[in-house]
Amino acid sequence: MRVAAPVLGPIILIDLRVLIAGIALVLYAAVLRQSPRLLHKWKEYLLLGALNAAIPFCLIATAELSLDASLAAILNAMTPLFTAIISYVWTKDAVTKRKLVGLMLGIVGVVVLVGWNHHQISGRMITAVFLSLGAAFFYGIGGVFSSKGFKGEKPLNLAIGQQFAAGAILLPIAIFFLPNRVPRPDVIFSVLGLALLSTSLGYLLFFHLITRVGPVKTLSVTFLVPVFGVLWGWLFLHESISIGILIGLLIILLSVAVVTNIPLKLRRSQS
Repeated sequence: MRVAAPVLGPIILIDLRVLIAGIALVLYAAVLRQSPRLLHKWKEYLLLGALNAAIPFCLIATAELSLDASLAAILNAMTPLFTAIISYVWTKDAVTKRKLVGLMLGIVGVVVLVGWNHHQISGRMITAVFLSLGAAFFYGIGGVFSSKGFKGEKPLNLAIGQQFAAGAILLPIAIFFLPNRVPRPDVIFSVLGLALLSTSLGYLLFFHLITRVGPVKTLSVTFLVPVFGVLWGWLFLHESISIGILIGLLIILLSVAVVTNIPLKLRRSQS
């Protein structure tokens, strides 16, 4: 997204991402000789496509017009915190002191992450930070909604339905933002990688986990997103890794661990 969004614009990039991903998943279903079944819940799929793809994808792509890929990836780690809060509101689970502490740690982590890099602070950057956090919030809603509203659905159906629903939502908007020239090869490869790896394969695995272990545990995979986001940003985009980024990253990951109770669960599973 950091490579392609400034060239194609967020709307075109994301519409290409979900449509190419949807086509690839349909071809995968054909190889498996499976027929996707979507129309029986077409309204739910439209809502899922908006909440879990069209809106958060566009928010992140817009944010990455101003943010480094590493910063956007770290802010995405807030997803499990929002998921835990939304899950509480949805299912009325008790809000424990542990979760409140985790939430406060998450806020501190964002402040450290942004504030420590004081030379980069601007109105555009602050807006981009809120856009990234907004994407994490919508991911949380989408994760809980997919868990509650699609019980018994096959992961492949969910992955295909989400991508085509998001594509249908964005297509009427995308036609007003068509690029006036052929993109560079690196942009084309970025779009294909984003569609086939981060979306087709990624969401096939995502919905498999959603149906097996639930939304909060599944979205704990967000622990890996900032780690690899910082690594790939440094390796491929030559983004700097400052002390502020590392400390902010550690605080945010600690907050997610506190909210999701991951260390305690790991100890129990080993005992």
